[in-house]
Amino acid sequence: MVEFDFSGVVIGWRGPAPFHFVPLPDWVADEVAALARAVTYGWGMIPVEAGIGGTTWTTSLFPKDGGYLLPVKDAVRKAESLAVESPVDVTLRVLGL
Repeated sequence: MVEFDFSGVVIGWRGPAPFHFVPLPDWVADEVAALARAVTYGWGMIPVEAGIGGTTWTTSLFPKDGGYLLPVKDAVRKAESLAVESPVDVTLRVLGL
């Protein structure tokens, strides 16, 4: 299992339904990209387990503009009292290795 710890900021995307993400720092995105071929299951999605505060969840990274976005589920945002522009410390584990 490959694990990364990093800090970031929650961003919002206002499509048909609002979504919230944490962009991966370039150094993490570069490392994930190197692993992508071994773990992706389509459209460049990368399965991960993520943790913020006391909340851990499974999801998949979205490729975006040469990097990746970590989706932050509503249940996580509520449990950790997160909003757009909230600073976060993230633990990210790439699954499938």
